[in-house]
Amino acid sequence: MLQTFDERNRDLKVNINGQIVHRDQAGISPFDSLVQGGDGVWEGLRLYNGKIFKLEEHLSRLRNSAKALAFELIPSTEALIEEIRKTLHANNMTDGVHIRLTLSRGLKITSGMDPRLNQFGPTLIVLPEWKQPVYDRAGLRFITSSIRRFPPDCLDPKIHHNNLIQSIMAKIEANVAGADAAVMLDKEGFIAEADGTHVFLVQEGVVYTSHTDACPEGITRETVIELCEKEGIPCKVGRLSTTDAYRSDEMFCSGTMGELASVSHLDGRTIGEGNPGIVTRRLSELYTKETARAGYPII
Repeated sequence: MLQTFDERNRDLKVNINGQIVHRDQAGISPFDSLVQGGDGVWEGLRLYNGKIFKLEEHLSRLRNSAKALAFELIPSTEALIEEIRKTLHANNMTDGVHIRLTLSRGLKITSGMDPRLNQFGPTLIVLPEWKQPVYDRAGLRFITSSIRRFPPDCLDPKIHHNNLIQSIMAKIEANVAGADAAVMLDKEGFIAEADGTHVFLVQEGVVYTSHTDACPEGITRETVIELCEKEGIPCKVGRLSTTDAYRSDEMFCSGTMGELASVSHLDGRTIGEGNPGIVTRRLSELYTKETARAGYPII
């Protein structure tokens, strides 16, 4: 799952606080709270044929996360949409694009963690890239990480923040093990999510996924649950252990950057037949149809 450079992104134009600049000239101040302490929130968006899938839901999560972090100034949904539209237009982008949207608390008058030092802001970064779904659909290899996801009494995962060190440490473990990604558990040992995706299991035709006590409220995750309900596919949310995964018929992960992808191995065990199962394939097809049908027109 190591991403490679897309030559189309060599002369990419990036939006920083409304200014469109070449990627090589893009930058933010060392006094920005994003640099000082990872003090920011973010979203990943995907552009399909001139429309961004679930845009309003993503922007709502971004703004709600900023509220939870007590940002004094938060751009309106309309303002965010205009900056995204402007950036896509500057790059002549209409399809096959992933957008990283980041909002920091802004600039500090001197270095330090105290938010009262932030007297200029916020900082908005719109980073679009030509990027097809990044996951290998033939089957991914996962391990279980030793790094645990925080529960709400440590740091509420409903805040979609830029402090991603847990995910990075879990990814390092996966890299060392030669795996594509790592499953992360909550503090009680139940599956929370993977290091960058949500996890689903399939057993006897029933789709299972973890609750969101120790993982973000994934928008792609919610779309999968909605598709199950719409198509009459049984779906249950609850506590899942690694043993549940080992003995499942199918396993797959979901996320905006990679959509849906089968997980064929976990901790050296083969999941099901070791290839994408019938339910995984069906949901992947339904998701593709949904992204083609729905979305916020932005081009």
